[in-house]
Amino acid sequence: MAKAKNKKPAKTASILNATSLQFFKEYINTPSPTGFETGGQVKWLQYIKPYIDSSFTDPYGTAVGVINPTAPFKVVIEAHADEISWFVNYINNEGLIYLKRNGGVDHQIAPAKRVFIHGKKGPVKAVFGWPAIHTRLAENKETQPKVDNLFLDCGARTKKEVEALGIHIGAVVTYEEGFDELAHDYFIGRAFDNRVGGFMIAEVARLLKQNKKQLPFGLYIVNAVQEEIGLRGAEMIARRIKPDIAIITDVTHDTSTPMINKIIEGDVVCGKGPSLSYGPAVHNKLLKLVEDVAAKKKINVQMRTSSRSTGTDTDSFAYANDGCPSVLISIPLRYMHTTVEMIHKKDIEQTIELMYETLLMLTPKTNLSYFK
Repeated sequence: MAKAKNKKPAKTASILNATSLQFFKEYINTPSPTGFETGGQVKWLQYIKPYIDSSFTDPYGTAVGVINPTAPFKVVIEAHADEISWFVNYINNEGLIYLKRNGGVDHQIAPAKRVFIHGKKGPVKAVFGWPAIHTRLAENKETQPKVDNLFLDCGARTKKEVEALGIHIGAVVTYEEGFDELAHDYFIGRAFDNRVGGFMIAEVARLLKQNKKQLPFGLYIVNAVQEEIGLRGAEMIARRIKPDIAIITDVTHDTSTPMINKIIEGDVVCGKGPSLSYGPAVHNKLLKLVEDVAAKKKINVQMRTSSRSTGTDTDSFAYANDGCPSVLISIPLRYMHTTVEMIHKKDIEQTIELMYETLLMLTPKTNLSYFK
C-alpha cells in the first residue's frame, strides 16, 4: 500500500489586497520630507476616505481620519508621515550644491546617490558627487563622507544656472529610490520609516469598515508630521484631540544583521512578528492588554526595552495633557534611515491584525488604572 503524502498546510489568505498594496507602493514613492509632508498626506487621506466618517488636518499638516467623531471617549492609532531628507544650504559659483540635514539622514550612504531637489519649478534631478577611487587614494586613510564635504551636481556649471532651474536655499532634497520587492516576501524602499505605519493604520480603518465593526468609542487615525525632528507633530495633535488611549506604531531595528550589538539593542528579527516595548512612557496595563490579545490570536510578538524614552511619538502622546495611557507596537526593519530599508510582509500583516484586534478589545470601561 502506497504511503499517503503529507499535505502542506494551506496558506492563509493575506489581509492585504491588490488595491491596498498598490496604494502602499504609491505612498512610499511619494516624497514627504519633514516639514513638507503634504503630497503624501493628500494621497493618504484620499485612500482612507471611504473607511472613515470625517477627517481634519492641523496647521502643520498632520492628517486625521475619524470614526464616531461625536463619541466622548477617544482612542488614537498613530504613525508619522515624514521622511528624513536634506536642505539646500549653499550654492557655489561652480554650480555645486551643499546641504544641511533635515532629520537624521545618514551622510555615509549619500555618495553616488540620485536625488530630487524640490525647487520652485518642480523636482530637479541631481546626484551626490564623489571623487573617483583613482583620485582619492591616500597613504594613511581615505577621506570619509561628511555633511561638509558632500555636494550635489545637477548638471549646472554656474550658480545662475542652478537658480534658473528653480533651485533655491531651503529647497528640500529627497532620494530617488522607491518601493521594490525581494525574494521571500521582503519589501525594500526608502521611508518605510514610517510610512509603513501610515499604511498600517489606514488598513486597520479599512478592516473595521469591511468587517462592519461598531466601536464603542471615537477612533482617531492619526498620521502625524515632523516626528524625525523631535516628535513635534504628535505633540501638537495630542493637545488638540486629548485622547484617552493612544496606540502608536513605528519601526524598530532588526538586530540580526552584522555590526549591531544585541547586548545593547536587544533581539528583534524581521519575519517573526511585531515588537512590543517596555519603557516609562509605555503604559504597563495597556501593554499587558496588547500582549494578551497577541496570545489569544496567536500573533507572535518580540519584546524590547527603551531607556528614558522610546524615541517615537509614544512619548508625545503619553505625556500630553493630563497623561494618556499609550503603547508602542513596532514593526522590525533592517537598514533604518537608508534607501534600502527592508521589511517583511508577514510583519505588516500581523502588526495590522494586532492593532485591529486590540481595538476590538477596548471599551470606555477598560480599566487602565494602576491602583484599581
